[in-house]
Amino acid sequence: MATSSSSSSTANNIDYIKSLYKEINSHEVSLAELSALPSSRKVYQKNGTIFFRTNVQQAAVSEQKQLDTAKAKLQKLNLSGGS
Repeated sequence: MATSSSSSSTANNIDYIKSLYKEINSHEVSLAELSALPSSRKVYQKNGTIFFRTNVQQAAVSEQKQLDTAKAKLQKLNLSGGS
């Protein structure tokens, strides 16, 4: 039983890592799209389940923070998994 529990935990960890990579890729694409817009352009940013109107700079800062958070989570998993 310990083996199936261990393999299940490993599978869940791999799925979580894959989802983090997808999240990181999504934030990188969002940042690239935002950088292509003129600075005077208004954009809608999702916060929870509601969209708020903001400017490109504020949306880019928020996306960068989310990207940094996702990368930190991945780094933490890589460090704890490698020990």
